[in-house]
Amino acid sequence: MAAETLRAAGLQVDLYDAKGSVGRKFLIAGKGGMNLTHSDPIDVFVTRYHARAPEIAIWLRDFDADALRAWARGLGVETFVGTSGRVFPSDLKAAPLLRGWVRRLREQGVRFHVHHRWLGWNDADALRFATPDGEIAVRADATVLATGGGSWPELGSDGAWVDALKAKDIDVAPLLPSNCGFDIGWSEHLATRFAGEPLKPVVAHWQDTDGTAQQRQGECVLTATGIEGSLVYALSPMLRDAIARDGHATLVLDLLPGRAEADLARRLAKPRGSRSLSEHLRREAGVSGVRAALLYEVLDKAALADPACIARTLKRFPFRLQRTRPIAEAISSAGGIRMEALDPQLMLRALPGVFAAGEMLDWEAPTGGYLLTACFASGRHAAHGVIDWLAQRST
Repeated sequence: MAAETLRAAGLQVDLYDAKGSVGRKFLIAGKGGMNLTHSDPIDVFVTRYHARAPEIAIWLRDFDADALRAWARGLGVETFVGTSGRVFPSDLKAAPLLRGWVRRLREQGVRFHVHHRWLGWNDADALRFATPDGEIAVRADATVLATGGGSWPELGSDGAWVDALKAKDIDVAPLLPSNCGFDIGWSEHLATRFAGEPLKPVVAHWQDTDGTAQQRQGECVLTATGIEGSLVYALSPMLRDAIARDGHATLVLDLLPGRAEADLARRLAKPRGSRSLSEHLRREAGVSGVRAALLYEVLDKAALADPACIARTLKRFPFRLQRTRPIAEAISSAGGIRMEALDPQLMLRALPGVFAAGEMLDWEAPTGGYLLTACFASGRHAAHGVIDWLAQRST
């Protein structure tokens, strides 16, 4: 997006990518259905960026979700709003959009250089690149860095740039997993029998920083090591920070939304005669499979004999989270260049002429199109910063 904006302003643009083709992270974002953006009203949209909402609202002021949909239409890709409010290309695929975009950029004169891994700067402040033919140095009037965060490193965003920027005294927050799963440490029985089993719908309960009770409905899935899924991803920053602070976090889920705890307790208190507890749970509460297994995982024999305790646990099931899954598995990452190290046009205050955009900046957002939209908008915003900075230097 930065390259497109700069080229439209008449500047010569060279785009360097460490991999053999560009946009690999973009393509993986389209795996299973390309969620391009979201149909939230803009005042709601910006709240998805939490602490960084004020900065990102500025990016979105010039390029919001509607602008992104119009941009895609310009590439011949129509979009539609799904039932969740998420916006998708009509064919749900990322590849046609990327192919059309790269083709248009080449036709407009953007020069692509693949298999060029950025290494930082040499003593003369030229850009260093590792290439198949050895290291080269490149001088540029201005530079936009868009090297990604730390998730999906095999696609190029491996965080290797952190050391190069720290060597220039740039303030970089540690890269952390975001939109990620968590480890719990299931018993072998649960891990082998129920990994991959969905829990839906469920409702998460928590308290915000002001102590106000909050809840959110969604779905998640058990894994061999713990839990993941869209509801878990949405809460991952809060859960991750709690683990860092307390050594663990507890995710409380209502496994039976719509069922009253008192009614469950009453039904489970009925005499079960010769029926097994598993059969009694199935008949009286509709609890079987993974939900029943979870009860056996956390309740001892005495608790399993107490209908009120079972009902309470089903309505407030405590998932004790030990750690996040590795950043390489996360959908996205938090951390990166702190916003305070950048001016309002995304130029590094300590490195005039060097701008940064995308996931390498210190912000995060939930899935739902918010990540991609802000990446697009930040690339465009940084490019306008380059244009203004070069214009000022020429006067």
